[in-house]
Amino acid sequence: MATHETDTQREVQLSDQEWRERLTPEQYEILRRQGTERPFTGQYVQMKEDGTYRCAGCGAELFGSGTKFDSGTGWPSFYEPAVAENVELRTDRGFLMVRTEVLCRRCGGHLGHVFDDGPAPTGQRYCINSCALRHDPSA
Repeated sequence: MATHETDTQREVQLSDQEWRERLTPEQYEILRRQGTERPFTGQYVQMKEDGTYRCAGCGAELFGSGTKFDSGTGWPSFYEPAVAENVELRTDRGFLMVRTEVLCRRCGGHLGHVFDDGPAPTGQRYCINSCALRHDPSA
């Protein structure tokens, strides 16, 4: 899968080599190359502990445990971001379909996708790769 570039200026900008050194191979594939982990394999799919989910690439606050729900899809799902300004949405036309990609605004890392089939109050399902996240139980 090709890397994605954007015109958005990022607060965290690293070279490809620096990203490879900072991330595990699986995190690199997802965050920097728009990969997707296999369903039901991520470490946060079943997690119910309180805390904040941060970007595994740069540490930006993305989602709170209070908005996490079991979507049955095999990926951690949230009905809204903790800080809306920390996520960026972009049209993704890959795989012969149109979806809405979710990125970390701070570093441009690919997090997953958002769909309009989530629960109240937002009706949104942010379907996020576990390896794109880091759970912070103290927050």
